[in-house]
Amino acid sequence: MQIDRSILYFRTIKSLTGIAYIFLIWLTFRFITHETHIRIAIGAIVLSALWLLITKLQMTHFLKTYFDVLSRLEVVIPATLGITLSILPLILRTNTTLHIIAIIELLLWIAICITYRKNRINYIKQGHGPLPAFTWVSPPETSLKPGDLILTSGRVAAGLRESVGHAEMVIEIPDNSMKAFSSYMANGIVLNSLSETASNTLKQGHYIVLRLKQPFTDEQIKQSAQIAYQMQKENQEWKDKRNERRKKFISILPLPLVCKQKLISLFYASGYDWLGLFMGRLAKQHWTCIGACLELYRRLGIRTKDYGTGIFGLGSGLLDPIMPVRFLDDPTFQLLTKNDKGN
Repeated sequence: MQIDRSILYFRTIKSLTGIAYIFLIWLTFRFITHETHIRIAIGAIVLSALWLLITKLQMTHFLKTYFDVLSRLEVVIPATLGITLSILPLILRTNTTLHIIAIIELLLWIAICITYRKNRINYIKQGHGPLPAFTWVSPPETSLKPGDLILTSGRVAAGLRESVGHAEMVIEIPDNSMKAFSSYMANGIVLNSLSETASNTLKQGHYIVLRLKQPFTDEQIKQSAQIAYQMQKENQEWKDKRNERRKKFISILPLPLVCKQKLISLFYASGYDWLGLFMGRLAKQHWTCIGACLELYRRLGIRTKDYGTGIFGLGSGLLDPIMPVRFLDDPTFQLLTKNDKGN
């Protein structure tokens, strides 16, 4: 069996950095609780150096993923902690050697902060978060093509303090009309008019577009519509079965009819993968918005980055939801920019 080296490399790096972060968090905890059996000043210098090393090694990645709130936190939190640890030996009045080392570390942390702050000029604030400055924001729906991934603002984006938090995929159906394929919290899989979707999105905020570097072939255009309708059918069947089981269970409970009706309404399965909001998984027959788009790409044989790998990159999906904003860094796509307006 042929091994996909890009996925193997990604998961290895994610595993190693995850282990390093946990080790450093453990060391930092022991330092704060005075359980290290070394002098406080030396402990602070060593910890600051380790946090500095792991941050510096990933700095290129952090500069490119500034649009991701979790990526920003991976710089802000270690930098705040590292600067504090570097200052501590200076306050403790230890010796000249330790002071010099602490000052060097402090200067390196300041250099990282300056570099990271300068990087902000490459981004603009759009909605609740940053986007690359050259982004073509809300291009007209006439410029969209089958296979395009639309990322929109909305409630999820507002909650995460990101620019985009919802995904839809452009599909061309047999009558040559364009549809927006996605999964909604209230309805599950939907195929809405592209023009209506774009119009409704603009009333609430904005959207951006990611285009496949390898455009759909004529066969993929045809297959994408067939797969979209098949997924909608699978989703409806899943909803019907799940709601029927829940209704039967609630009906046998020794409760007043009005209470049973409220429970049925409360636990109604819309076809949306609510658990997928919090962990990176691709469930069967029900999906999040980005999960549905990923599944359609997968069924078409289109490979994207490995998402939702979870802690240590082991594929568990734990604490690793598949957030739409992360697709801005996916090499399978290219962001529509202001330079594309004339094309």
